Amino acid sequence: MENKLIIYNTLTRSKELFVPLHAPNVGMYVCGPTVYGDAHLGHARPAITFDLLFRYLTHIGYKVRYVRNITDVGHLEHDADEGEDKIAKKARLEQLEPMEVVQYYLNRYHKAMEALNVLPPSIEPHASGHIIEQIELVKEILDNGYAYISNGSVYFDVAKYNKDHHYGKLSGRNLDDVLNTTRELDGQEEKHNPADFALWKCAQPEHIMRWPSPWSDGFPGWHCECTAMGKKYLGEHFDIHGGGMDLVFPHHECEIAQSVASQGDDMVHYWMHNNMITINGTKMGKSLGNFITLEEFFTGSHEILAQAYSPMTIRFFILQAHYRSTVDFSNEALQAAEKGLNRLEEAVSGLERLTPSKETTGIEGVKELRGKCYDALNDDLNSPIVIATLFEGARMINTVLDKKATISSEDLDELKSLFKLFMTDILGLKEEKNNDEAREESFGKVVDMILEQRMKAKVNKDWATSDYIRDQLASLGFEVKDTKDGFTWKLNR
Repeated sequence: MENKLIIYNTLTRSKELFVPLHAPNVGMYVCGPTVYGDAHLGHARPAITFDLLFRYLTHIGYKVRYVRNITDVGHLEHDADEGEDKIAKKARLEQLEPMEVVQYYLNRYHKAMEALNVLPPSIEPHASGHIIEQIELVKEILDNGYAYISNGSVYFDVAKYNKDHHYGKLSGRNLDDVLNTTRELDGQEEKHNPADFALWKCAQPEHIMRWPSPWSDGFPGWHCECTAMGKKYLGEHFDIHGGGMDLVFPHHECEIAQSVASQGDDMVHYWMHNNMITINGTKMGKSLGNFITLEEFFTGSHEILAQAYSPMTIRFFILQAHYRSTVDFSNEALQAAEKGLNRLEEAVSGLERLTPSKETTGIEGVKELRGKCYDALNDDLNSPIVIATLFEGARMINTVLDKKATISSEDLDELKSLFKLFMTDILGLKEEKNNDEAREESFGKVVDMILEQRMKAKVNKDWATSDYIRDQLASLGFEVKDTKDGFTWKLNR
């Protein structure tokens, strides 16, 4: 198949034509959440970004195996080599099994993703379910001479690896930079070099989750899980690895080093990273304590929120910005996104009220909109341009609704198809209705059906039935007006 998709490869720092390794199959791995707390807005951005990519790749004809991992128990997070697993700590404080903590927050994460209309991945592996694969990975790295054993732990030898390869090629760092920015941590005396990172840690007595290994009862280093699970489900070479920009270093840098050290070459063809969501210019995240959970957004319960924001407002807010640009949170920005989404939804609703004419007059370019949307998505998933193009289509719809233009049946069908494909199927912006709105819509459809029966009676010159329906509706408070195109009605409450 002909493919024009151009994506920005973080590894090469350039836009590249996307050429899958095993077309028409695409392997995509995205770093999922660490489940020790509720999902926040920062979690929503990578989920929505790579959901857009998943949807679009599928639409243009690829069979996508989308793997999104769950980082659960038994590890230390980020570049720390000492301390307590956050999930295990929470379990100990709340007197729960660690997996109870995992399951509770994972259920809530899935519920939030469903609300955001994020499609489930093809495979969602857990780190704790792949300890054997991680142990095998560590063995391979040891056998190839790029790791060493120290007091029951295994560390990656960054300096030795850097002599043969380039440690830092994803983040653009050199080893001196890494050494100068490496934090002093407890347990550094076990390492040959402060930049070395743990592949396996010997468990301290207080560490709840531990597994037997050739080196000690312990647990794998944080970076091992993605390398091991990516290889298991996507093979030694796959197309796309994605995640937030905060994972470039050290996590994804270490993943590259692990894959090369274990198998001799890079595992990933394209690296893609979404930028951060910020509050007043500062990254939003658990570690900084400035995050707002998705549940708080949906209910409006956080103190800095002016109102509740629907899941589709959040999704639209994120898609309004290109995935590689920073998005700064504010109530004003979210309220603007809510108004913009409402305008698009009203335009889609208006499509059903349009009556086609013999030809299109007063508007131009209906058939060009589809090409503009494809061009935007093919240019590194430029969702803001797709949204701008949909607004262009909305203006055309409103012009016809205002009787300032006419539209042919062919162009009307094209607009309906356009909004269904790009707004609903690819951008994933589904219609949201609460129970009252759903009941009101059903109520309106019933009234329309009754009035259509009245129209048929008029066509058949059954004036008695026509007048009876009109009078009965009037007695219930309905005001019915006949028009040249049919009828309109409203309920005087």
